Amino acid sequence: MPVEGVGELNCDARTIAEFEGSAEEAEAALRYAANTYEDSLWKVRRREIFTCSSRSYFLRIQGRLARYCFLIQLAELVYDSDAKPMPQPFG
Repeated sequence: MPVEGVGELNCDARTIAEFEGSAEEAEAALRYAANTYEDSLWKVRRREIFTCSSRSYFLRIQGRLARYCFLIQLAELVYDSDAKPMPQPFG
């Protein structure tokens, strides 16, 4: 994988989008994000997309003045402490 060195101060994680749907819909949304995500770049001159898996892409984007790298991944929420508990069935 063509990962380049990045200082720890430049690393962060953020949510690009949230949605509900099937696994296929989620993977399609991830592919769309890989093709359109530009962060806050003013002008994209070149976009390279590398497949890591069906749930992960590495983007290398050449902006007007510099090159930027992003790893975008699909994540599934499996626990939320603020979620209301599901009612238990009687029986």
